[in-house]
Amino acid sequence: MTKKDSKLFLHLKKWLEKAVLDYGMIEEGDRVLVGVSGGADSFALLDLLGSPMIFVPQFSWTAVYIDMGFDPGFVAYRLLEEYFQTHQHPYVMEKTDIGTISHSDFNRKNPCFLCSRLRRKRIFEIADEKGCNKIAFAHHKDDIIETLLINLFYGREISTMMPNQPIFDGKLHIIRPLAYLSEALVKKYSRERQFPAVKNACPTSGNSRRSYIKKLLDQLEIDNPDIRHNIYTAMSHVKPDYLMPGIKK
Repeated sequence: MTKKDSKLFLHLKKWLEKAVLDYGMIEEGDRVLVGVSGGADSFALLDLLGSPMIFVPQFSWTAVYIDMGFDPGFVAYRLLEEYFQTHQHPYVMEKTDIGTISHSDFNRKNPCFLCSRLRRKRIFEIADEKGCNKIAFAHHKDDIIETLLINLFYGREISTMMPNQPIFDGKLHIIRPLAYLSEALVKKYSRERQFPAVKNACPTSGNSRRSYIKKLLDQLEIDNPDIRHNIYTAMSHVKPDYLMPGIKK
């Protein structure tokens, strides 16, 4: 079965294009930098965005991979470079020590925050260098739900990822074309397409706040299978009149 014959491909493509159109993520002539981490989600995003679009305006794109410095042998780097070249994808790759610096002794308290911040800073710089006005990340529906709870539990605010987020006074936009798609479907598609398996070498990947929230949601779904859907839907049903005003200190 080829990709275009796959029912799953057609389903994912339909909902990706719907998200792009609903939130005005891509306009005619946009130059999109597609963040590839090596995870299944980013391979799926790259594959879907690189397929012919039916309703989305014409745009160009370049993949970007930032090696975080966890793997001294650069196994993932070489695997991704081979993948990009084999599929003739335009790409930018860079070796850094962002991960090792973020996880060093002087920054034990919150390595994930610094790691993410430095990686994004470099991606923003590459977008500017390449003349890209959009950056596409592979955050899906589950990521948006988890981020809401992370910000609520740890950040003391009600906020989450936006499908189309303007930054730098609108000069650049972060877009999330997988916003309508569940993690389960994205992972299933990645298995169907047999994308390369790139191991996450981050030492805290299994013990992060996001991992905790994901496990918590899994537990809650045992009693209520609709829990993730309900949380996601609730973000569009906000009633400001029934929220607390600013708390007086």
